Amino acid sequence: MNKEAKIYVAGHRGLVGTAIYKKLQNEGYKNIIARTRQELDLTDTKKVHTFFETEQPEYVFIAAAKVGGILANSTYSADFIYENLTIQNNLIKSAHDVKVKKLLFLGSACIYPKFAEQPIKEEYFLNGKLEETNEPYAVAKIAGIILCQAFRQQYGDNFISLMPTNLYGPDDNFNLTTSHVLPALLRKFHEAKISNSKHVEVWGTGNPKREFLHVDDLADACLFLMLHYDKPDIINIGTGSDIKIKDLAELIKKITGFTGEIIFDNTKPDGTPLRRLDVTKLNSTGWHHNIDLESGIKSTYLWFLQHYPTIKAHEERKR
Repeated sequence: MNKEAKIYVAGHRGLVGTAIYKKLQNEGYKNIIARTRQELDLTDTKKVHTFFETEQPEYVFIAAAKVGGILANSTYSADFIYENLTIQNNLIKSAHDVKVKKLLFLGSACIYPKFAEQPIKEEYFLNGKLEETNEPYAVAKIAGIILCQAFRQQYGDNFISLMPTNLYGPDDNFNLTTSHVLPALLRKFHEAKISNSKHVEVWGTGNPKREFLHVDDLADACLFLMLHYDKPDIINIGTGSDIKIKDLAELIKKITGFTGEIIFDNTKPDGTPLRRLDVTKLNSTGWHHNIDLESGIKSTYLWFLQHYPTIKAHEERKR
C-alpha cells in the first residue's frame, strides 16, 4: 500500500474511523477519501455503489457502524441489526464490484459466545449462544465476517476481518443513553464531581470483567494488519488482559477526582460475565499494544474535559 494509494475510510467521524484516518495521515498517506453521513448515506445502496464507481478506491477500511452499550442495544435492537447489515452489505459488495485491492472489516468481540472459555480464541467463533443484550448487533457483525469470507472464497477478494475488544479514547461517545461503559463512567464521575453528588450509580454488580483497548492502538493494529495480514480467518485485536467493572469504576473515580461513594444497581443487567480475547495470533504477527489502561483513561479524560462544553451544547441542540 504505497503512500499515494487511494484509501477510503468509511465512518471517519466515529471513534475508530477518526483514529484510523489520523493514523494514515501521520504515516504519510496522501490520498485518503472520506464522506460524512450527510454527504453519503451508507444505507443507500445506489449512492454507495455510485460513490465507489466514481472514486475507485484501492483500499477500504470499514469503521462505519451503528454502535452503543447495553441500554442502546436493548432499546434499538431492530435499528442495530438492520442498519449494520445494510451498511456493511453496501460497502463490501461495492468494494467487490470495483475490484479494490484490499478491504478491512471491523467486527467486534461480541460475536463470540456469551459463555466462551477465557481467554477467547478465534476458533470459538460460531460455537455457542450469544449474549442476549447485544445479539442483533453481534448477528450483523457475524454476517459481515461471513460475507467477507464468502467473497474471498468465491471471487478471490482480499477481504480481512478484525475483532477488536472494548474500545475507548478521544472522540468517543459520551452520551449516557447510547455510550459504552468506560466513557459513560467517565462522564458520570465527572458530573458527580462538579455537582458535589454524594454517590455515583453503576449498572450491574460490578463483577463482570472487560478488556479495554485504546483506539489509537487499534488504529495502529489496523494499518499494520492491512500491510501484513492476508488470511480469511478472523483475528482478535486486544491487550490480553482484563479488569472488573468495579475496579474500573474505582480507577475512574481516582482519575476524575470524585470523592463520593460508588453504588452498584444489581437490578440492571451485567451483560457478558467475562470477555477477554486471546491475542496469541495477533502477537505472533509482531504487533503488541502500547497504551496501558490508566494512561489511556487519563488522556481520554483530558480530551473529554476539553470537549465537554461542546458535547453538552450538541445534546441541547438535539433536544
